[in-house]
Amino acid sequence: MSENLSLKSFVVLMKSSKAVQEQVKLDIDSYGMRTSDFTVLEALYHKGRQTIRQISDAVLINTGSITYVIDKLETKGLLERSDCKEDRRVVYIQITEQGKEFMDEIFPKHQNLIEDIFSVLTEAEKTTFIELLKRVGKK
Repeated sequence: MSENLSLKSFVVLMKSSKAVQEQVKLDIDSYGMRTSDFTVLEALYHKGRQTIRQISDAVLINTGSITYVIDKLETKGLLERSDCKEDRRVVYIQITEQGKEFMDEIFPKHQNLIEDIFSVLTEAEKTTFIELLKRVGKK
């Protein structure tokens, strides 16, 4: 019987994804954060002020859960809310100076981990990898 390459591709993708996620989770845990907290803070760190909806879409956390994460980060002084003057239903979230200083300290370490994980691929292979994953994801 011939090997089913589609099934094998799926299994390899899932296993490698799990391995990468475990390494990233351990890294984030080492900063005393949960993955959801880190992803929200990272989105604000790199993209600036965002609405709750924009953050939710960027980090793939539903809006009900994102409010809880934002509340926790706000209590820690890492981000803050501000009302939209044009639309009272909209609330903006932005990183505080304390949050920026925290991310300035930890993000380079986190980025180094990601660089290390993908160091087994050449630049050309990374480009191909990205293109292939996008194609599969769009299917």
